[in-house]
Amino acid sequence: MSNYEQLSESELRNYVKQHPDDEDAFQHYLAIMRAKPGRVVVSTDEQLEAELKKRLNK
Repeated sequence: MSNYEQLSESELRNYVKQHPDDEDAFQHYLAIMRAKPGRVVVSTDEQLEAELKKRLNK
């Protein structure tokens, strides 16, 4: 286990920002982000706009 795996999400985000060459830490952070429920992935500006409108109208 690497030290970054013991960090909170916020601490890990800051670590990744400060150590952009640490690919393992970055991939660990991405795995955490991808595992969150309700995650929405958009590929275009139009998809982003539609998702924002949908969420704002709730």
